[in-house]
Amino acid sequence: MNGTDVFGTAELRQAVLQSWRSSPTRFREDANAEEDLRLGGYRDRLLVELAQNAADAAGSKGVLRVRLADGELRVANTGEPLTAEGVAGLASLRASAKREGSTVGRYGVGFAAVLAVSEEPRVVSSSGSVTFSAERTRQEAERLPGPAEELAARAGEVPVLRLVWPLEDVPPEGFATEVRLPLRSGVDADALLESFAEQASGLLLALPALTEIHIGEQTWYRTDEGRDRVVVHGPRGAERWQVQRGAGQVGEAALAGLGVEARRDTGWWVCWAAPLDADGVPAPLERDVLHAPTPTDERLSLPARLLASVPMEADRRRAAASPATDQVLVRAAECYPELVARIAPEHRPALVPLPGFPMSDVDDKLRQAVTDRLRVAEWLPRAGGGLVAPLEARVLDQALPELAELLRDAVPGLLTAEMAELRHRAALSALEVRRLGPAEIVQAVTGLERPAPWWNRLYEALRPIASADSQAREEFAALPVPLADGRTVTGVRDVLLGSDADPAGVLSTLDISGLRIVHPEAAHPMLEELGARPAGPDELLDSPSLAEAVRGSVTDAHTSVDARALADAVLGLVERSRPRDWLGALALPDSEGGFRRADELLLPEAALREVLAPDAPLGVVDAEFAARWPAGLLRSIGVIDSFVVHVEEEPAEPDTGFADAERWWLDNEAEQHDQWPPDRFVGIRDLDLVAEDAWPAALRLLAEDPDTLRALRDPAGYPAWWIARHASLAGLPPRHWRLPAAEEIAGLYDPVPDVGLDTEQLRLAGVRDAMRVDDAADAADLIERLGDVDRALRAGTALRAHRALADAVACGVIDASEIEPPHSVRSLSGAVVSAERAAVLDEPWMLGVLDAPLLVSGGSPDQFDAEALAELFDLPLASEENAMQVQGPGRAQRWGDVARVATSCELLGIAVPTGEVTLHDTLVVQAATTGHRVHWWVDTGGTVHAERTPDGLGRALAWAAGSWGERFALGALLADPEATTLLR
Repeated sequence: MNGTDVFGTAELRQAVLQSWRSSPTRFREDANAEEDLRLGGYRDRLLVELAQNAADAAGSKGVLRVRLADGELRVANTGEPLTAEGVAGLASLRASAKREGSTVGRYGVGFAAVLAVSEEPRVVSSSGSVTFSAERTRQEAERLPGPAEELAARAGEVPVLRLVWPLEDVPPEGFATEVRLPLRSGVDADALLESFAEQASGLLLALPALTEIHIGEQTWYRTDEGRDRVVVHGPRGAERWQVQRGAGQVGEAALAGLGVEARRDTGWWVCWAAPLDADGVPAPLERDVLHAPTPTDERLSLPARLLASVPMEADRRRAAASPATDQVLVRAAECYPELVARIAPEHRPALVPLPGFPMSDVDDKLRQAVTDRLRVAEWLPRAGGGLVAPLEARVLDQALPELAELLRDAVPGLLTAEMAELRHRAALSALEVRRLGPAEIVQAVTGLERPAPWWNRLYEALRPIASADSQAREEFAALPVPLADGRTVTGVRDVLLGSDADPAGVLSTLDISGLRIVHPEAAHPMLEELGARPAGPDELLDSPSLAEAVRGSVTDAHTSVDARALADAVLGLVERSRPRDWLGALALPDSEGGFRRADELLLPEAALREVLAPDAPLGVVDAEFAARWPAGLLRSIGVIDSFVVHVEEEPAEPDTGFADAERWWLDNEAEQHDQWPPDRFVGIRDLDLVAEDAWPAALRLLAEDPDTLRALRDPAGYPAWWIARHASLAGLPPRHWRLPAAEEIAGLYDPVPDVGLDTEQLRLAGVRDAMRVDDAADAADLIERLGDVDRALRAGTALRAHRALADAVACGVIDASEIEPPHSVRSLSGAVVSAERAAVLDEPWMLGVLDAPLLVSGGSPDQFDAEALAELFDLPLASEENAMQVQGPGRAQRWGDVARVATSCELLGIAVPTGEVTLHDTLVVQAATTGHRVHWWVDTGGTVHAERTPDGLGRALAWAAGSWGERFALGALLADPEATTLLR
């Protein structure tokens, strides 16, 4: 160098001075431009601009050193030394030496940043040195008329960087170039270095050509790790960054509207940098600025830093509004998923931009573009391996690894369990990743074919969700459930939980339609929590499906169902529960090698076998099978040992399963219609199967059992009714006979032969012990017996029989119209006469006129209803068949005035009648052409007539007083009114 002007600075100065001389306004323009740069766009950018120049010079592994020496700020760098183009760029103000392919250009308008701290900047380089000077520029300007005037107007302010002079100096050893800046008065050098220190780490990241920065005594350096990870080491520790770079060409059309310098560079580059902690976990940025590549004023809110070749405005603070800017931002967004993919899968969502107000227009565009690219790029970890795009992804509501493992093949795009952690929820929501709630899980697994243990694992994995959320439990109730029979059903609430060792396990192996027993290897407590019931004895026996299977078991025993296994399982359940009504239909093996209903089988040792008819439609349980189970258990399901009582509460109609039950129902309904139907129906099974000659033994069996005995003791009940009519004692129904002690009905009924039954047993069987008419059959039988000429009856017996028949009609027990009238009847004399000649005596006084052999016993209203008897026998009433008239007037007298009447009535406690009696010395009644002497009479007008005799007067008085039963006592008192008469 040695004083040589190696960069041609003289020519550069001469050109500038000539322009000022020829155009005085040019001086003003240069001064204004420099002032704008110094005060505007490049304020506070000193280190940034010098670092950019250093990086451009370095090429790679550049070193930048900043220090204070002799009142100067000195910034040295390694790499290429200063060139003539660089010197021209320094002095141009409006152009730089940047050429196509360079990163940021070198020594252009950005060098104006040095004016913020110095008026005498120098650039010392190994290739030559130059200096700028406000004072020397001022001196040159004062020699020119135009600039001199402008200088005066500007108070001596000049454009410092327009005139450059050569300088004889060399840079420090080890450096190619050093910028030396004598500091303006008032500049705080220490504060300046402190601000530089804050920018150092960012510059190492932004300018990859630099690897070291030294500021004062502090040093920062960058190292590169695998997978594009950068570590910036500094005095306060290390900063780790995950970076992703991209580059390409900007279309020419997009460059339109940019300045000439900007249009020269058609390439674009981007670098995304995500901050990491010491463990390599992303530490997302909350706010940052766009770096182009050094910080701008474009504020960003993305989790990672963007460094990109975004076209900037002249002051390099704002992005230029141009298609090229938009294109670079789009390219940056396209690179972002690649940055995310370089992060460990479980931490990737941390780099998703979250919704919020944009911090700038660039931020708005960039966030939207990044989010759009993240939605469609495959970067989320899929359960089971691989990656999936958020729009195709599904994520669980809770981080359940086992559940994710189970569902990975069932749910397309299912993410790993880590993605369901709460820390990722906002990020995945911003990307519209669909969450897999309980209903979606149920839908996903419905229709899957999986082994039973897989379902058990699924229930276990779902249990935490169900335990914490009642709504989830409702939705999980629709989960598929594998059954022990190989089927898989939808819905939990109707299934039963069992195990291999219990009857449920046996039942589950049978083909029982509708019986839903969970496969033992799939059974899980959560199923019970969701509504499944334990397959205990009670639950299984309450299952309609099992009941249906039992009802059809006899038919199915000849097809597919293992009837013995079903019988064993059901009996095992009943052994630990209680019988059900339908268990009588259970198919059990019989002694002939087939199967029959349990209630159609007898125990091998059943006492009932001895009394059944040979053709009884009942079998015997297989002896070997019966020996395996307690007899009481078999009886409880309907197997027959002895007679069985059946009870039906609140029956609405007769039970057709019992012989003649409808007849019994109708008979009782007619008699007790106000209290019908009964509260309960009690029947005894198999009475109709007893052999005719075995009834005595059968009756003993019935009397020995408390239940059947209780049923027989109800005289209005069905069992007593049926046995009395259909059992056989000595070849006839029990009610054909009477008890030997029942003399009241002797003659009408024969005493029961000795059949080996005691009196109580005979009575329970229906053998008669009194005069009674229970139904139409009873009435017809009694009428036939009364008309039987071979039966010798006492008069009282016939009278009681007639009274019983009349009462049955009067009370509605029988309907007279339903009974065939007799051909012969029993008269008052005891003789049997033709019904064509007989009449029913309805008035007692007529016995004095009519022939007793032609009269059927009747009586006064306080005895029985003669009209009812006449209706039953289809006979006329005696009073209707005979027209009779009292002969002679007689003497009417009040009863109280008749001698001895009042005393006699008082002695018997009878009220004296209030009416009159007509007394006759001799009372004659004319009937047709014949007169008949009688003791008393009541004519058709109701007048009472009596002879003046104790007998006649006593009968008339008893009738008038309504005390017909006291007629003989009254007759005696009228004959002898002393009280002692009653004692004789």
